[in-house]
Amino acid sequence: MAPGFDGGSRATGGNAPSYPGKLTPYVIITVLAGAAGGLIFGFDLGISGGVTSMAPFLQKFFPEVYEKEHADTSTNQYCKFDSQKLQLFTSSLYLAALVASFIAAAVTKKFGRRISMMIAGFIFLIGAALTGAAVHIAMLIGGRLLLGVGVGFANQSVPLYLSEMSPYNYRGRFNVCFQLMVTVGILCANVINYFTAKISGGWGWRVSLGLAGVPALIILIASFCLSDTPNSMIQRGKETEAKALLKRIRGVNNVDAEFNDMVAAKNEANLVKNPMQNLLNKRCYRPQLTMTILIPFFQQFTGINVITFYAPVLFKSLGFKDDASLMSAVITGVVNMFATGVSIYGCDRWGRRSLFLEGGVQMFVFQVIIAALIGWKFGVSGNVANIQTWFAALVVGCICVYVAGFAWSWGPLGWLYPSEIFPLEIRSAAQSVTVAVNMVFTFIVGQCFLTMLCAMKYGLFIFFAFFVAVMTVFCYFFMPETKNIPIEEMTQVWRSHWFWKRFMNDPNDPVNMAVGMSRLDDADDRV
Repeated sequence: MAPGFDGGSRATGGNAPSYPGKLTPYVIITVLAGAAGGLIFGFDLGISGGVTSMAPFLQKFFPEVYEKEHADTSTNQYCKFDSQKLQLFTSSLYLAALVASFIAAAVTKKFGRRISMMIAGFIFLIGAALTGAAVHIAMLIGGRLLLGVGVGFANQSVPLYLSEMSPYNYRGRFNVCFQLMVTVGILCANVINYFTAKISGGWGWRVSLGLAGVPALIILIASFCLSDTPNSMIQRGKETEAKALLKRIRGVNNVDAEFNDMVAAKNEANLVKNPMQNLLNKRCYRPQLTMTILIPFFQQFTGINVITFYAPVLFKSLGFKDDASLMSAVITGVVNMFATGVSIYGCDRWGRRSLFLEGGVQMFVFQVIIAALIGWKFGVSGNVANIQTWFAALVVGCICVYVAGFAWSWGPLGWLYPSEIFPLEIRSAAQSVTVAVNMVFTFIVGQCFLTMLCAMKYGLFIFFAFFVAVMTVFCYFFMPETKNIPIEEMTQVWRSHWFWKRFMNDPNDPVNMAVGMSRLDDADDRV
């Protein structure tokens, strides 16, 4: 334990002294540049739905969907866009990201967070060029797969980078900048789609897809200018450089306490020879493994990707005209971006847990309201001749409140919380599991949404509301608070939690054996 730092009392709610340091311009610039990695994920999330609602794009690559849409003279709004092939265009990216996340874990650990970010930007740039220039479906899907590799590397490395680089008492708001950049990317994509859909000649979709190269260039250039994190440098044996960097980013010379804790964490990490196997098998990592799996699972089953992937298609299916559907997507994108600012302000003040709980309740209530409105207007048949302006505005308004609830809770915190709870010895492996689970269920939702909308009608929103209710109850009972706790002291959170502490006292764990359980005993004495 570092001199002067009472990790046990901090974890259990006491007032402990902190590491010395201040918020320096260097760390602000570095963190904001690193957070730009979220742009590529957000841009792709936003661009796909708009492009798949453009008639020239459908005519070229998915003619059966275009013909079905125009040949179907019925007013059934639920099933017009049901196509496995169209859904594969959107969701194929996430399969590639799933595979890439495990490769990225090894790269991130061996070569550092910065190199993974550099690879993410480079591969995403190539994918953007391929999709923008695509002349047949194979080229289009191939480009999407490369985009997915870029997303997998970015989502693996950026949250870790932000959590490790930030001062512990600013870690939440800086890490949420990743999600802020995701929302900026979504909004930019929605605005671009709105204008490129108006380009005469039917090639506007190429502009939309090709402009994904811009966020790719931003993260690529930023990664060349960034330093790696002190934690990663120490892990790779660069302790002298790490200490010098730590002094620079903390703005003080007295960094011995924090540096010594990082070195101790590295020494403990070296006792773990197979991080992934230990994460999956060791009882002492059961709390982190549970969160690693359930948080990204619940994040995707909030139903947010129903809005993000297919916002224009969804609004169009609800009877909005082409321009209105794209503009509605822009409106929700604006709400998403500004509501994320609430999380930046509040996650280190109010705590992660309170935002998770409030956001869950808000999403549940408004998903039920949306389901009731759509069920009332469309029924089970989905047949409606005209959509009144007041009804359209009401649906968009309710969706905006739902999006706001996600944007200041499960959106940013779904990435922040997992990235800060892992001890160094399993951090890279655990983050790859977080990304992999996220991508698996992003793929499932993306691949199945239009089919589920056709089959379940307005009940689809009730389906997602059920999972929101379950995850909110889970958070209430099993999620400990992590605000203002140094990342190297996070183990104390689990040791003091009413449920998880039963998993943390395994004397056969190599780390516990090495320290003789002294930290646990000290923490128990303080409690």
